[in-house]
Amino acid sequence: MKKQAVGILIFDDVEVLDFAGPFEVFSRTRLVAGADSRRRDESAPFEVFTVARTSDTVTAIGGLKVTPTYAWNDAPRIDILVVPGGFGTRALLNDYATLQWIRSVAERASLVTSVCTGALLLAQSGLLTHKRATTHWAALDLLASLDPSIHVERHARVVSDGIVSSAGVSAGIDMAFDVVERLCGREVADETARYIEYPRARPESIGAL
Repeated sequence: MKKQAVGILIFDDVEVLDFAGPFEVFSRTRLVAGADSRRRDESAPFEVFTVARTSDTVTAIGGLKVTPTYAWNDAPRIDILVVPGGFGTRALLNDYATLQWIRSVAERASLVTSVCTGALLLAQSGLLTHKRATTHWAALDLLASLDPSIHVERHARVVSDGIVSSAGVSAGIDMAFDVVERLCGREVADETARYIEYPRARPESIGAL
């Protein structure tokens, strides 16, 4: 079985749960049910890793130190890109190298996703033009101002319009489960939620991949 590579961008002042939540969901997904299947990778449909500008330690919000799996220049092909949010996104809105890296990966990826204010980076990269999207409630107006063509969904937790965006922080977990369900089926998504003991409520998801 060919695994899909899930690359999660990290950067200084990234929100911890924005990247750790999807990492947990994708990395614990198995096509074979049960706790024992999590001890091995044979039935894992995803290979999950973090990627940053360099291999230097990233300091997330709250002071958590994270060593990225890959630097941009060393990363393998990414099939599913996850762009998380956090206060660090504001500085990156004017960082040409980051925006260009996102565009470049998005061109080759089969799916691009965002959590929280990661949607701002997708908007600034031109990837949300004329699409529906959402972000953290405190950044909805900023998202709309970055690209007036975006239809900002202000009450959705997960929005799928070619690109999958999600609301703030913990919504990234729901986004990841939404992707797992669409790619692997509801049974796999629900069993994974049971394994990590996450009370999956199937929040309103707008649109389809």
